[in-house]
Amino acid sequence: MKRGRLLAAHAWLVYLFLYAPIAILVAFSFNRGRQTAVWEGATLDWYRSLGGNDLIRAAVRNSLIVGVVSTATATVIGTLVALALGRYTFRGAGFTRNLLYLPMIIPEVVLGAALVTFFGAAAVRLSLGTVVIAHIVFCISYVAIVVRARLSGFDRSLEEAALDLGARPRQTFWRVTLPLIAPGIVAGALLAFTISIDDYVITSFVAGVGATTLPLQIYSMLKVGVTPEINAVSTLLLAVTIALIVIAQRLQRAPGERGETL
Repeated sequence: MKRGRLLAAHAWLVYLFLYAPIAILVAFSFNRGRQTAVWEGATLDWYRSLGGNDLIRAAVRNSLIVGVVSTATATVIGTLVALALGRYTFRGAGFTRNLLYLPMIIPEVVLGAALVTFFGAAAVRLSLGTVVIAHIVFCISYVAIVVRARLSGFDRSLEEAALDLGARPRQTFWRVTLPLIAPGIVAGALLAFTISIDDYVITSFVAGVGATTLPLQIYSMLKVGVTPEINAVSTLLLAVTIALIVIAQRLQRAPGERGETL
């Protein structure tokens, strides 16, 4: 009994250490005063002021452009890679599987430096386009791994039944395979979008003039001190990130775990 209480107390201390700063940030985003260390009452003024901040609006627009384009491209490529690795045996398949984990394992600083070096060698001017390309590079791995995990539990007999009933391979893919793996594809896309919209390190290497995303804008605002506006925009970004991760996690569960039937 005593051991269980000690374990519970230790767990709560760990949670407090991890999440207390985040809770304080969210709380002070509603603070009436401009000082972030003194509570002066609750207000929503800082959230309202975000709409009139041209720099933040431009950063949000850039983040959405990068996130949507890179996620859409990475989802298509990552899904095709997962299907190839999950369905076919070919020379270099093992190497390709290991290569998928590389963007997730190597430090972001190394990947960012490699990308900016590549763009320099290719004489490509840094812009919003280079940010999109960089995000596609590391998002493909996340999509491919999530979709491949979904394919590992796929019942191939359903495809065989469709083919036996006269469906062509293309019809079988669009009407049987794709609907069944769609939750994994959507989960991979949501995960890729979350990582893309939150990325700072790699983006800071490859962003050119006029390509400031929301994380870059938040960091530039922090140079003059923490303000309630920073707390407010960080809270909104946190809320969006948590919502997308929760949805992605639910979609990655097996149908039986969600109380659904195919």
